[in-house]
Amino acid sequence: MRRRILLAAALLPATALAQRRRPPRPADLAAIRPDPAMPFAPQLAAAFAAPGRASIVFEDPAGDPDRPVILHGYRPAAHRPEDPVVIVQHGMGRNGDEYRDFWIEAAERHRLLILAPTFSDAAWPGAAHYNNGFVLAADGTVRPRDRWNYGVPARVLAALREAGLTTRIQARIFGHSAGGQYLHRLLSTQPHASFEAATIGNPGWYTLPTLDRRFPEGMGGIGLGDAEVTALLSYPLTILAGEGDIETSGPSLPSNPEAIAQGPHRFARARTYFDFGQAAAARHGIACNWRLVPVPHIGHDGAAMSRCAASLWFEGRLPPESTLAHWGRAKAGAL
Repeated sequence: MRRRILLAAALLPATALAQRRRPPRPADLAAIRPDPAMPFAPQLAAAFAAPGRASIVFEDPAGDPDRPVILHGYRPAAHRPEDPVVIVQHGMGRNGDEYRDFWIEAAERHRLLILAPTFSDAAWPGAAHYNNGFVLAADGTVRPRDRWNYGVPARVLAALREAGLTTRIQARIFGHSAGGQYLHRLLSTQPHASFEAATIGNPGWYTLPTLDRRFPEGMGGIGLGDAEVTALLSYPLTILAGEGDIETSGPSLPSNPEAIAQGPHRFARARTYFDFGQAAAARHGIACNWRLVPVPHIGHDGAAMSRCAASLWFEGRLPPESTLAHWGRAKAGAL
């Protein structure tokens, strides 16, 4: 029986407006579900048997199997199962294939297996279903916790292990823009055991580490407690904030009152979140292990922030300022 596996090609970056209004991406349209009569693990293994780009649909049996996620991935020829895994959360363009491609250079240099779980607008419409984890139903009631989509990355890592593609029990995880919203809310609501490191870049606004404000402004009202708040504050989260990400209006900048209260632009909102975390940790009598890293010259650029995250993780520093300045002038990234 033919294994239904999609091999996806790279797509060129698009402008922010095109990403907001464009039709479904060709890679998404071409995706075929794996054969339901076969176990998923061997089909996932076959998808990445050859090095390079590959994509396969993941129907999450432990979460919401009626809402599939497309796994856009890349495996360099030198990668071995003991090498690192990086999970990448795309932005509002739902462009996991582009975000995967942003990491290919680092993948080749550091032997990384890259997986970008992609939440299409068709299956996961709007911020409520992606950025905000589909925690709340349309009527505002809290959905069952095992149906929150924040559990997907950990289950993707488990699927990679079952397929024999990795022996790692932890992955690194990065999210930019809407993906940064998604990732810090994942860390606010989920166990952290699957992630050895997490970096967010340029979220539009933040869920504050307090139970006094209802989700998604805070962590209250969805069944979380002090244990989740202190676990989040103790986690070594890196917050990348582009110094050029200072637009105060636009279609991709959240403008709800709760977001505006955090600052006029994304760069200011990152500082608000970091300072709030420091104060919250002091009230709890614990250390806040977050790190805020301003990134000179870079605005709202998913490609540049991906490269910065890779450089911090695997080289211990940001790229040289001259390189950042060049990227800032190019403005070639994506949402």
